[in-house]
Amino acid sequence: MTSHPSPLKTGLARRSHGVQWALLLVLSVAIAGGLEALGIPAALLMGPMVAGGIVGLNGGTIRLNRVFVLACQTLIGTMIAGSITGDIVGTFLGNWPLFLGIILCVITMSTLSGYMITRLNVLPGTTAIWGCSAGAATTMMVMAEAYGADVRLVAFMQYLRVVFVAAAAALVARYWAGLEGASTAIVWFAPIAALSLAQTLAVAVFGGMLGWYLRIPAGVLLMPFLIGGLLSVTGAVHIHLPEWLLAISYAALGWNIGLGFTRPILAHARRVLLPTVASILVLMGISGILAFILTQTAGIDPLTAYLATSPGGMDSIAIIAASSNVDLSFVMALQTARLLLVMAMGPPLARFVARRAGARPPLD
Repeated sequence: MTSHPSPLKTGLARRSHGVQWALLLVLSVAIAGGLEALGIPAALLMGPMVAGGIVGLNGGTIRLNRVFVLACQTLIGTMIAGSITGDIVGTFLGNWPLFLGIILCVITMSTLSGYMITRLNVLPGTTAIWGCSAGAATTMMVMAEAYGADVRLVAFMQYLRVVFVAAAAALVARYWAGLEGASTAIVWFAPIAALSLAQTLAVAVFGGMLGWYLRIPAGVLLMPFLIGGLLSVTGAVHIHLPEWLLAISYAALGWNIGLGFTRPILAHARRVLLPTVASILVLMGISGILAFILTQTAGIDPLTAYLATSPGGMDSIAIIAASSNVDLSFVMALQTARLLLVMAMGPPLARFVARRAGARPPLD
């Protein structure tokens, strides 16, 4: 019998992987350069993200190696660790009831969004609950699969929110707070402090492998962040990463998100598109209100508060925060606390809400 694979291939799928990668790279450089010229923070993330979406929606079949993506996440976590200061501990201890209330409010609103979508029978089982959950997108997909949800729809809902939140945060940073991503010239190939770089890479490798081995949700980012932050605050290690290496990590994260948007996934998610967008906008609005409360009660500057309360995409938010004049350690502390609470509350909360909505999550 003769197979006929070619009619199934459309758009960029008919091109070789080499051509697709070349197109992705050219688009990424062009879009990132345009965003950089406009002064949009995190252009090195947003440009590749948009380029990846263009390639994915036009039939692109290229994907990043998972190990490479995880390695880039460890570098991002280690980069964030370099901004940690001892002051953040005092700030949290002095305002922990307020911070806990804000985190619980974001979790509650995201859970209610999932409940409503499930209740309206737009999606089956716990799919909407995991898809709307305000945790790390990759982590929610893993947990959703364990509980029998439709992972493709969960991925679509999670990454669509990441795109919305990242784009909104970058625009807020530029046009509301007036911060420009290109305020200072980037020195791509500055002299490298060999000892500091070696120590930093050691922290990244050890922390990433520990997070992976312990199977901690988002562990490849969180463990280098926590270990590196502790070592940086105590002065044991000076975190140092060259700009070109960070740019590769930012681009990899953007490509990984953008390439996930394909025509089959969009067709599969057609029914849930409008409810998902509505739930994202509502959640972003609630987060904006919570950010305003933070500025009024804790004296946090508006952009730091907005990024700290943004619902999801912790690694994306970290890159945007690192590209802006904000308190990065505060942003990451609140984002990390929310992620940990979601990990602790997620499974029992999903079961409870699914039962209340009439869904039937599988038994362990």
